[in-house]
Amino acid sequence: MIEPTDTAGRAEHSITKKFRAALWTPFITAIKRYELISPGDRIAVCVSGGKDSMLLAKMTQMLNRYTEIPFEAVYLVMDPGYTEANRKKIEENAALLDLPLEIFETNVFSVANRQEKNPCYLCAKMRRGHLYSRAKELGCNKIALGHHFNDVIETTLMAMLYGSQLQGMIPKLKSLNFEGMELIRPLYCVHEEDIIAWKRYNGLEFLNCACRFTEQIAASESGLGSSKRKETKMLIESLKKNNPDIEKSIFNSIHSVCLDTFPGYKTGGEFHSFLERYGETKTE
Repeated sequence: MIEPTDTAGRAEHSITKKFRAALWTPFITAIKRYELISPGDRIAVCVSGGKDSMLLAKMTQMLNRYTEIPFEAVYLVMDPGYTEANRKKIEENAALLDLPLEIFETNVFSVANRQEKNPCYLCAKMRRGHLYSRAKELGCNKIALGHHFNDVIETTLMAMLYGSQLQGMIPKLKSLNFEGMELIRPLYCVHEEDIIAWKRYNGLEFLNCACRFTEQIAASESGLGSSKRKETKMLIESLKKNNPDIEKSIFNSIHSVCLDTFPGYKTGGEFHSFLERYGETKTE
């Protein structure tokens, strides 16, 4: 049986060696490119128990150990009403990876699951609010979430195909309801397939979907069953057959949006039409 410190050491070594180019480098790239961490930050790394947040917590812990930028990190777990088995799994994995968790309980699942309409939306909103509140109580000025590269491009396509809007997921944003708080996404440039490869290489098993409302969904590596996100994943995989760089193209496109070519856009909560500046527009 592998001792916890051996597992943690092996996991860390694999991040900086075997998976350096796939995990550590894009992690550092996102932090520098988008200025996610500043001296004096106290960051609540939000851990759900899944592969993404557990890797985020591990790499943040390593960064805190190696970086010259002085910052503090708290590894925060909000228990929304996990089953006993799922709660135990999170605690066991934290011990294996030597992650000191700060756990607090809420009734998010019980409240959200009573809603017949949009329980997932309510659950997500309540989760975010509880995390911000607890993080602020602990003296944090930022919360870090485990959204990765694939979440970014999938969200972009889903907004267009199912939400009738061109909308992305930015690397960081300031909270509207919690003054002085920011949300950051350090895994913004990390690919999901590389997270899965790291997990398998180290023989780790994380939670897929711990939500009681969706426990009937068949388990998969991505933690998704039949859903719009799953459909979007399948669409991207299909497009990759003819264009291996399709993911990179989608990602780069949200970094170079040309507003002059859009008939309408929204900013600051207000809609604008190209007609507002049409008199200034010139053709080649």
